[in-house]
Amino acid sequence: MTDIDQDAQAAFAGTREVDPRYALDQPKLEAWLTDHVAGYAGPLTIRQFKGGQSNPTYELTTPTAAYVLRRKPPGQLLASAHAVDREFRVISALGAQGFPVARAYALCEDEGVIGSMFYVMEKVEGRVLWDLKLPGLEPAERRAIYEAQTDTLAQLHAYDPESIGLRDYGRPGNYFARQVGRWTKQYHASETHKIPDMDRLIAFLPDSLPPEGPARVVHGDFRLDNLMIDNDSPRVKAVLDWELSTLGDPMADFSYLLIGWVLPASQKNGVNGADLKALGIPSVEETVARYAEKAGVAPPTNLDWLMAYNLFRLAAICQGIGGRVRDGTAASAHAVAMAAQVEPLSAAAWDFAKKAGA
Repeated sequence: MTDIDQDAQAAFAGTREVDPRYALDQPKLEAWLTDHVAGYAGPLTIRQFKGGQSNPTYELTTPTAAYVLRRKPPGQLLASAHAVDREFRVISALGAQGFPVARAYALCEDEGVIGSMFYVMEKVEGRVLWDLKLPGLEPAERRAIYEAQTDTLAQLHAYDPESIGLRDYGRPGNYFARQVGRWTKQYHASETHKIPDMDRLIAFLPDSLPPEGPARVVHGDFRLDNLMIDNDSPRVKAVLDWELSTLGDPMADFSYLLIGWVLPASQKNGVNGADLKALGIPSVEETVARYAEKAGVAPPTNLDWLMAYNLFRLAAICQGIGGRVRDGTAASAHAVAMAAQVEPLSAAAWDFAKKAGA
C-alpha cells in the first residue's frame, strides 16, 4: 500500500478552517437560519469539509445541533453545473420514502445571504470511507460494506420517479445521447489542451448508443466516498452529493460504480491489481450478480461500452475541475490532482471503446 493510500482518510475526511475564498457572511447566515430552520439557535461555529471539489460544503455547529450547508461556488460557472436546488429537491423526495439521505431543512435561492444559492440539511454522523481498499478493516467488514453499497443503489433504482414526485426531475428518453452531448460540451468549455483519446471518444460514443432502459432516479456519482456508513455496522445511513442526479438509465449509475474495479489500486478510488479475495472485496462479477438480483433486472451485456462511457464522463468531470483550477474557483486542495487524471482516464475509456467495437 502506498503512502497516498494510507493518508487518504486523513487527507479527505473531516473539516478544516474555511477557505478565505469561500468565507460566509456569518451574521446574514445566522439571521437566515433563525428564520428558516426549525429549532435553530446559535451561537454558530462554521468549518469547511476537506473532501469534495465541486460544491463547497460546510459544517455548521451550535450548542444543541449540527447541520451541513452546501452552496454553489461563487464566480462564473458552467451552465447547469452546481445545481444545489436540485440536490435539495431530490433528497427531500427520497427522504420521504425512507431512502437513506440526510434530512433536508431549507433552500435559500437569495444570493444576497452568502453570495450564492445554498441549502441546509442535517449532519448525519458516521464514516465516510475514502479508500476503496478499506485499510484497517477485516475482510468480512469490507465485504459487508461493499454489499450494502450495492444494495443501496439497487434500492434507489427500484423507485418509480412518478410515484415519488420526481416525474419531471429529468427529460424522458435519449439519456445516453443527452449525457454524451452534455459532457462533450462541458469538456470543450473547460478544455486546456488537445487530448486525442477524448476526441476519439467524442466521435465514437454518439454513434454506438445502447438501447434505453427504464427511467429511474440516477445519482450520477454513486461511489463509496459519497456514502455515510454507520460507525458500528456496514449500514448506509445517507447517500451524499446529489449534484449530478437526474432521471436516466440505471445502468449508467451502476456501471459508474464499477469503475472502482478498473482504476489502479495505487489510487484511493481504485482496486485494480489488489488481491480482492484476500481483502474480502467482491469481484465485478459478484457485484453485477448481486445488483441484478436486488434490483430485479437482467445483468448488463454491454459493460465495455458502459465503462467507456463512464470513464469518458469522469474524464470530462475532471477536465471541468481543471478549468476551475485555471479560473481560480476550484474548491479543493486536491483539485489539481483530479485535473491530472483526464489523460489516463480518457486512455482507459478508449481501451474499453475498442473492446466495444470502436
